[in-house]
Amino acid sequence: MDLNITIEQINNSHIAALQQIGRQTFSETFAESNSAENMAKYLEEAYSFEKLNEELNNQNSFFYFAILDEKVIGYLKLNMGESQTELKDNDALEIERIYVLKDFHGKKVGQLLFDKAITIAKELQLAYVWLGVWEENKKALQFYTKNGFVEFDQHVFVLGDEAQTDIMMKLALK
Repeated sequence: MDLNITIEQINNSHIAALQQIGRQTFSETFAESNSAENMAKYLEEAYSFEKLNEELNNQNSFFYFAILDEKVIGYLKLNMGESQTELKDNDALEIERIYVLKDFHGKKVGQLLFDKAITIAKELQLAYVWLGVWEENKKALQFYTKNGFVEFDQHVFVLGDEAQTDIMMKLALK
């Protein structure tokens, strides 16, 4: 059974929905592996109205919702140029976030969001797409490897008072 999912770019008028889906999917993904204090601190900072408003107003960052029956079930955040969290390469696109509600895992929603990112990178004729994945997030590492990404470095991601290691991966397009 194929779900009729649409991918739509969003703007500032969608902050409340972005806050809700962002907090819920991040919690579903990482709450079991992290302290409640660290989760609360991160969710408050990363998904505050001010932070999301700033990100949505950034001309080099783009957000997309995955929508099923008018309900947001996942989202994608992309960064270009100076907005990238690390490399800041004008010939690259960063996938900063792909998150899908737990009830929709295994239903190709993440793949649809991923495919949207790759389509955008190809349309912009960029050399590669890159991202960082927590080394403990085996499902995500498997997903990106299956989609052709290779590990090229590591970086530190701070969640509350804990430093975690992210595996940096890239997919060459040219």
